[in-house]
Amino acid sequence: MSKENGKQKILIVEDDKGLQKQLRWSFEDFEVEIADNREAAISQIRRHEPAVVTLDLGLPPDANGASEGLATLAEIKKLASDIKVIVVTGNDDRENAVKAVSLGAYDFYQKPIDPEILNLIVKRAHALYQLEEENRRLKLDSINGPLAGIIASSPQMFKVCRDIEKLAPVEVTTLITGESGTGKEVVARTIHDLSPRKEKSFIAINCAAIPENLLESELFGYEKGAFTGATKRTLGKIEHANEGTLFLDEIGDLPFSLQAKLLRFLQERIIERVGGREEIPVDIRVICATHQNLQELISKERFREDLFYRVSEVNIHLPALREREGDQIVLARFFMEKYAQQFFRKIKGFTEGAINAISSYNWPGNVREMENKIKRAVIMTDRELIDCDDIELENSGENTMPFNLRAVREEVEISAILRALNYSGGNVSQAAELLGVTRPTLYSLFTKYGIEQGNSPDKKQD
Repeated sequence: MSKENGKQKILIVEDDKGLQKQLRWSFEDFEVEIADNREAAISQIRRHEPAVVTLDLGLPPDANGASEGLATLAEIKKLASDIKVIVVTGNDDRENAVKAVSLGAYDFYQKPIDPEILNLIVKRAHALYQLEEENRRLKLDSINGPLAGIIASSPQMFKVCRDIEKLAPVEVTTLITGESGTGKEVVARTIHDLSPRKEKSFIAINCAAIPENLLESELFGYEKGAFTGATKRTLGKIEHANEGTLFLDEIGDLPFSLQAKLLRFLQERIIERVGGREEIPVDIRVICATHQNLQELISKERFREDLFYRVSEVNIHLPALREREGDQIVLARFFMEKYAQQFFRKIKGFTEGAINAISSYNWPGNVREMENKIKRAVIMTDRELIDCDDIELENSGENTMPFNLRAVREEVEISAILRALNYSGGNVSQAAELLGVTRPTLYSLFTKYGIEQGNSPDKKQD
């Protein structure tokens, strides 16, 4: 919401010059902007983003009626539904005032104008707007999953999170598997943040992103004169991670020639820099990740079997986004609110068609693809609700429903419960109302299907 000279902005939409002056004088505590028709009003809203608008229904070209004022109201609410619009009407125009409220106006005030009363209404509208803004901010700050940094509501990801909690305090080498874009580095960072090494460095290196002839020196460092251009001793990623955590992403792409050297390091926790002879002890935790099938690479003699067993003391597998029941909508809303705040966009959510498209789309690029699509939609859309075309999806999807009737019923019930929880922001009472059941019944369904309370961004229970 815009401020100028410490004052909150208010927009007065009124074509009568005398009333414009009277209203401007009435709101001396605010920075007042004036518009005398619909086009000017929308322009001022786009430019100044006022929290409160006073709107005369009798605007030109229908100064004696209410059609233009009501049309202006509808356009304001479409552009920014959180703006508080106070409709100003004549004494004999209560019917249109009530209609305006039904269209989204915050309140109405009948002429003749009493500056003190109207000012009180405006200040009350401002206070409500600020409360709602604060609530939206706190809601965004509180968006979280079962673990810090992980946004999830599905049973599949809750299991992953429980595994992370068990694993984090224990010093074992961990292998994270899963398709590209599922969030393997996020999981690695979460393990680090929950571990005794959380105050130390987290160093990540992508084994597929660095040319083979540079990767050894990048990992192990090098001595001065080790090769042309080595003008000074340089520490590698492994030494930089000392006392912290080293994350080796895409370890399946590690050159075969380097695998023996990495294996020796993992076994003995010592390294030798390129061009050096000194054995350097290093105390680090190692987490690896890959989207490839390492067992298949072993059969093709592209990955050492002994290295595989060394890096996979414990394995965590991340399911693809299409396999994570309910997470598509939770993640989409998280990214929408994140980027709406980052880019100062007044976006409130998704249309029903967009929600259906997000739920049914296969997401071959997983979470990374979703984040990119939602980010683009937030930047490009001109609407408050993101639609299918904004995220470049069609409202369609494959039906993978099982044939067994009991399994079908259970799958549909679980899907409906998760969708109601996501739609209601985690409010159990509202979710029960949407589902047409009582709260005790809904709680019993949570228990029956292993749905944990808090399977929603806000974790609100009432």
